[in-house]
Amino acid sequence: MKINCFVPFQSIGQVSATVKSLRKSELVKNVFLLSDKECPDTFEGCDVIRIDSLASTATVKAMAEKADAAFTLVYTKCDELSFGMFALERMVRIAEDSGAGMVYSDHYKIKEGKRANNPVIAYQKGSLRNDFDFGSVLLYNTSMLKKAVSGMDTEYKHAGLYDLRLKVSQCSELVHINEYLYTEIENDTRKSGEKMFDYVDPRNRAVQVEMEQVCTDHLKKIGAYLRPEFEKVDFSKANFEYEASVIIPVRNRVRTIADAIRSVLTQRTTFKFNLIVVDNYSTDGTTEKIREFSDDKRLIHIIPEYKDLGIGGCWNTGVFHPECGKFAVQLDSDDVYSGDDTLQKIVDAFYEQNCAMVVGSYMLTDFNMQMIPPGVIDHKEWTPENGRNNALRINGLGAPRAFYTPLLREIKVPNTSYGEDYALGLAFSRQYQIGRIYDVLYLCRRWEENSDASLDIEKMNSHNTYKDRLRTWEVEARIALNKK
Repeated sequence: MKINCFVPFQSIGQVSATVKSLRKSELVKNVFLLSDKECPDTFEGCDVIRIDSLASTATVKAMAEKADAAFTLVYTKCDELSFGMFALERMVRIAEDSGAGMVYSDHYKIKEGKRANNPVIAYQKGSLRNDFDFGSVLLYNTSMLKKAVSGMDTEYKHAGLYDLRLKVSQCSELVHINEYLYTEIENDTRKSGEKMFDYVDPRNRAVQVEMEQVCTDHLKKIGAYLRPEFEKVDFSKANFEYEASVIIPVRNRVRTIADAIRSVLTQRTTFKFNLIVVDNYSTDGTTEKIREFSDDKRLIHIIPEYKDLGIGGCWNTGVFHPECGKFAVQLDSDDVYSGDDTLQKIVDAFYEQNCAMVVGSYMLTDFNMQMIPPGVIDHKEWTPENGRNNALRINGLGAPRAFYTPLLREIKVPNTSYGEDYALGLAFSRQYQIGRIYDVLYLCRRWEENSDASLDIEKMNSHNTYKDRLRTWEVEARIALNKK
């Protein structure tokens, strides 16, 4: 018998069905129940381990102490779990063949009574998000688990499992089995666009502080941590006719583009600015709507030469336009600035904070610009000292974004329509300070035509794989930078 299993105790029904499924395999030696509530010392022949929370360091250490088989299975949900035929045997075989520190697999999810495929993605060096989706079944090599636990010198209430995963990854591979090996119940039925802001919810602040500490420690261990030392930006070297240019890439946003344009042209500033709209071959009347503003000479309407451009490529088109200003400022085609002083605040921040990039705060609204949950997204987890390290853990940096144009022209924007802004944030922060504005500068409209309002699992996995790849490249670049 090769596996010790650790299962959260939530209810008798959940535990009974899950334990029954586990014990179908002859590989299972013991099943331990993890409980933070009143329950017997033993149940269904399982010893009960009293815990404070499933994710704490104390719980991880308690599991390591009890683990006396070759492999340790940790189930991370409190719902019924069901394994497929010989699923545990398959996981153990892959773990042994690959020498992995931990294996995890694709699986099925029961959502609102219906079973659906739930593929997950491969783990890589940049898969540093604490909310990386492994599924709910984690099979650790016990010797690797114990080695990782021996290095846990900080007690966390919320980040113990995250700390374990990163420490295991420092000495072995985390291997994805792209086979459907079990079925779990999914009770979080929110759309993707509703889940994506959980990590910036103020109610989760204590969790985020711990997660940042764990990630920062990991970056130090692997040589990717950057000390708070930044290159200075000399703004006097650049000679531009315009101090700032707002850049709006757009394709088929006839319902919203006029609002976006008006919010720029009504800005009140002490400097000269313009608006560059890169119209990516719209077919729904957007082009004609933009032309309604042609009397205002500050508006530059571009239809690009290339026909293969994503949002990033449209940004490059605007940034390399000869009339682009010293600072390039973002506005999406279905959003608006919150007031007529937004552009002034952004430009002032460049000089006041001596930064190469500025990120503001925004409020989520419906199409009619009425606030919707979670409301204001301010990314207050950012600190000038550690923000660029923590940026490798989170999935975004906020909006609106603005860049010092000479440096943006050096780095250039990836020609994608997802993650291009995050890629820039990582690249800029490697050498330069990113300035922050915590006033709400931007109203981010959520409506049915938003690109990330409701994504299927394949698209979400594609997006997450790309951002993990961006982080992998950045981690490798920072390790190389530290070696010089």
